[in-house]
Amino acid sequence: MIQSETLELLEWHRLCQHLSTFAATKLGATAARHLKMPDFQAESEQLLEQTKEVYQLESRLTTGLSFEGIQDIGDSLERAELSGILTGDELLAIATTLAGARNLRRVIDNQEDLPILTNLVADLRTYPELEQEIHRCIDERAQVTDRASQKLGEIRIDLRRLRTQITQKLQNILQAKAGAVQEQLITQRGDRYVIPVKAPQKDAIPGIVHDTSTSGATLYVEPNSIVPLGNQLRQIIRKEQAEEEAIRRALTEQVAAVKPDLERLLAIATTLDLATARSRYSFWLGANPPRFVNREESEIITLRHLRHPLLVWQQQHEQGQPVIPVDLFISPQIRVVTITGPNTGGKTVTLKTLGLAALMAKVGLFVPAREPVEIPWFDQVLADIGDEQSLQQSLSTFSGHIRRISRILEALGTGEITGVEEMENGRVEEIKEIFPTPPLPHSLVLLDEVGAGTDPVEGSALAIALLQYLANHAQLTIATTHFGELKALKYEDERFENASVEFDESTLSPTYRLLWGIPGRSNALTIALRLGLKPEVVEQAKSQVGEATDEVNQVIAGLEAQRRRQETKATEAQNLLQQAERLYKEVSEKASALEERESALRASQEVTVQQAIAQAKGEIAQVIRRLQQGTPKAQDAQQATNALNQIAQKYQPATPPKPKLGFIPKVGDRLRIPKLGQTAEVLTAPNDDGDLTVRFGIMKMTVKLEDVESLDGQKAEPVVKAKPAPTVVTPPPQPAPAIRTSQNTVDLRGKRVADAEYILDKAISEATGPVWIIHGHGTGKLRQGVHTFLQQHPRVSNYEPAERADGGSGVTIAHIK
Repeated sequence: MIQSETLELLEWHRLCQHLSTFAATKLGATAARHLKMPDFQAESEQLLEQTKEVYQLESRLTTGLSFEGIQDIGDSLERAELSGILTGDELLAIATTLAGARNLRRVIDNQEDLPILTNLVADLRTYPELEQEIHRCIDERAQVTDRASQKLGEIRIDLRRLRTQITQKLQNILQAKAGAVQEQLITQRGDRYVIPVKAPQKDAIPGIVHDTSTSGATLYVEPNSIVPLGNQLRQIIRKEQAEEEAIRRALTEQVAAVKPDLERLLAIATTLDLATARSRYSFWLGANPPRFVNREESEIITLRHLRHPLLVWQQQHEQGQPVIPVDLFISPQIRVVTITGPNTGGKTVTLKTLGLAALMAKVGLFVPAREPVEIPWFDQVLADIGDEQSLQQSLSTFSGHIRRISRILEALGTGEITGVEEMENGRVEEIKEIFPTPPLPHSLVLLDEVGAGTDPVEGSALAIALLQYLANHAQLTIATTHFGELKALKYEDERFENASVEFDESTLSPTYRLLWGIPGRSNALTIALRLGLKPEVVEQAKSQVGEATDEVNQVIAGLEAQRRRQETKATEAQNLLQQAERLYKEVSEKASALEERESALRASQEVTVQQAIAQAKGEIAQVIRRLQQGTPKAQDAQQATNALNQIAQKYQPATPPKPKLGFIPKVGDRLRIPKLGQTAEVLTAPNDDGDLTVRFGIMKMTVKLEDVESLDGQKAEPVVKAKPAPTVVTPPPQPAPAIRTSQNTVDLRGKRVADAEYILDKAISEATGPVWIIHGHGTGKLRQGVHTFLQQHPRVSNYEPAERADGGSGVTIAHIK
């Protein structure tokens, strides 16, 4: 009973209703609205694996997993087993269900890394021969076809022939008795053919009157001459109906023969649809897959930016307020967490959010929190939330809480609290605790306003005793309270932890943020003073509270202020770290690009030098051959000398101009670092090794003296002798036109925008030239997402659609800076 009460208190049925809207079939929606809680952790892990694999599969498919054609044929299968005759619509539904299940299996079998889903559909039997037989006998209008049997075909030929005869005879009568008929029309009443006859002229066309118009002016008469044909038509129609029934009976018997396999098919299709609904709902929530942790192995509960799924739905579909997430980090030794703070501060929402997160993980749903999502598997989630006051049952608020807590303890196997009797002032005369049986360790207990509704002294004592007992008998208990005495439990027992909801005194409103390690403090007097209560009254109240309480509140306020300062500094440090990482990445990329360019330049220079040497050797060989021909003369020797000088002048590189020297950097000077393309400020003068420290932006680095120059291009005098210039210096080669290859082409077709951005960012960070991005046409959402991403990326200078031969508007070329 307490399990169903807990689900009701956590509004689990609303979450299941939301989940059902993501199902594709009626069976899947029904299963989503009545989710069964797994009894073992292995079942939950199996469900989570199904959800993960469907999530992975749908990210690859362009249109997602299709359940087209699959219908709820359960009632039809039951009637077939009971020898009932199925209608054409029911038989057609069975055929389309078989085809839809076959398509599902084909899609899954075409994937290689989906072991859970592949195993699920391995035993799926879709009976294509039964499907074909149904389509052969039943058309798309759910009528039996002429080809269903030879006898039926012959009967329908006779029917068409007889109807033609009747129509021809009636047409002759209409023409012969045109003055007696109301209009030139042949119609039917039941299965009899009639013509409209004017009431005063009924004797002109003798026959059987089957109907009369509302005004009585028209009689619908079957002429006597076609009555025998009508009787004959009725007999043939009876034969047609009997033959159609026989055909449908034969098909029904085939269905009944494979009923167990068809029921198995329905169960598999429903399981797949439910897994797909879980995957789609999880994707819509922006949730992540949980990992079940074992607290006995010192694993921490980690739920970062956990959001309430019902509030997310309310924000998206019902114009609700933005959802403020909470962070839950619970150490393995902690068994009880007490949350304090003002009313409407979010304490109860925190309880419900954690309870729903535990249930979602248990049924195979992802949890709406940032990765990593680490939570224990709870065999029970038990809650006492809200007010169970009942006038009909003579229950006060306190008695309602005690009765529900008693049921929680019974479910834990720890006994019950009995003997609750109320006094007129709400005090409890007797509270007897009986704990006869050992506990169940894997339970989550959620208690809202524990000990409330009675005398504060006795309520506080009861709350302390209850929480201490739950620390021994439940894996984790989260309790909200206003009792200050519960704050001290943390300092007496290491299994207890304090948390509080933050309150902004400047606006007199809660921030809904959960603060760990700091107990909540009373804000009643502060609020009263700010709302205009006379200061002397507030001061008198403070004196009644006592100096000790005031000092505690001041200590807590100091802790809160210190925490806020630390959070601000942590945020600033995180921002600086991210900026430094971004700059470091940019500098590293530029340095890598420069190194690659220098390597390419050296390789090009080597090729050029080798070519020049080979050509010079050839020309020198020609001069030598000319000298060797005949007797050399002084004039020939002079000509050979001149030729060699010309070759030397042609291939010997010109001496490079010496760089300007004399620049000596001083602290505070601005200089340029050509290799990095950056302008920097000198922080320290060059040392004996020629090293100096510079700063550009927020980054500091040490550079060599020979790697810097003044802003007007002067080189600094190096301490260490500069390296000799290369033998040959040629101008850098002109960049080759960009060519599309498999290395600079990214195919994003079928990807979601979020997945595409990740792939695209990686490709751009590794690219040294243009990147071809294939996104296709489709609905245009992927192309729009790609263009938005390129506009914001720091490495992309511009982008443009590809040439028509390269894909046109279905492909975008991104140019890298």
